Amino acid sequence: MADQNNSSTAGDSRSDTQDAEGQSTQRSQSSEKRSLLANIFPFMRSRQSSSLREDLADALSSTESEQDSAFSPEEKAMLHNILRLREIRVEDVMIPRADVVAVEISTPLWEVLELFESSGHSRMPVYAETLDDPRGMIHIRDVLNYITKQARQKTTRRTTARKTAETSAAKFDMGRIDLTKTIGELNLMRKVLFVPPSMMASGLMARMQATHIQMALVIDEYGGTDGLASLEDIVEMVVGDIEDEHDDEEIMIAEEADGVFVVDARADLEELTQKIGPSFEVGEHGEDVDTVGGLIFSVLGRIPVRGEVVQAIPGYEFHVLEVDPRRVKRVRIVPLSEADRRRQLRAVTTPKTDEGVSDSTPETTEASKEA
Repeated sequence: MADQNNSSTAGDSRSDTQDAEGQSTQRSQSSEKRSLLANIFPFMRSRQSSSLREDLADALSSTESEQDSAFSPEEKAMLHNILRLREIRVEDVMIPRADVVAVEISTPLWEVLELFESSGHSRMPVYAETLDDPRGMIHIRDVLNYITKQARQKTTRRTTARKTAETSAAKFDMGRIDLTKTIGELNLMRKVLFVPPSMMASGLMARMQATHIQMALVIDEYGGTDGLASLEDIVEMVVGDIEDEHDDEEIMIAEEADGVFVVDARADLEELTQKIGPSFEVGEHGEDVDTVGGLIFSVLGRIPVRGEVVQAIPGYEFHVLEVDPRRVKRVRIVPLSEADRRRQLRAVTTPKTDEGVSDSTPETTEASKEA
């Protein structure tokens, strides 16, 4: 009996050991499966997401008619812009520094009101000495609230049967407003966001929504101000330009007679090429610039003076119409005649000798023979 009990006990022990080993093996296999699935699922999700994006892009680029397509042209444009949004950085949507309308912190209230009137903006950055030392922003709503509170007469409470226009107007005395007070003294400044130019536009939009701040100053690596970005600028990348009844339409490219164009220096080179035609070839000078003003600066290496004629592109003359110390503003683009075009092309393509003097052209050769 003792032997049977011992053998039974030994058998049970071996069975328990086998069960434990089996459970350990199952747990190990289960852990390996979970690890494998954990690696596969993100890949599958990324593949599904990528496939969905590609399918949507294919649907938007299809050449189906408007009746057969699932999207209208307006919907296609917005969806295409949404897909492109993750590739757009803040520097692509910002207003360049030269175009930023800002106000100095010691500016009096009357001058601030004039700036709001002339610019048409509802917000303006505030700086100390230069725009590289920003202090915040000022909102037109805060200015109006201040004016209303200062102009309102403090009267005792009296119950009247009815209020007339005269009694309502008598509550306000505009003479009580001190228009000489500065922005710093009024204490009306709000916070502004500071972001790098490399930040994604979608990330800035999310940050603006979270902080309820709709203006950001773009700061470069040296701490200087590169430009300004607003929530409206980012939204316009998706839905297109947003203009209200007070916005004056800016004409960037205006065609005159005989193929002459008067353009804003901020006009896009690609859009200008589409307007003028294939003969307007930007070439290597346009590889690193996007605007007409940038092209002229790239060719000259400096800001031109008013009235200067720049040979920026073969076959065309750029007449500088308006300029300030920081940038070009307006340019007239004049096409040359065929003879002038040939001479200009020869001047551009003729190699120079070792002494730095161009080789003789056919015209100069004929002239030397006659001499």
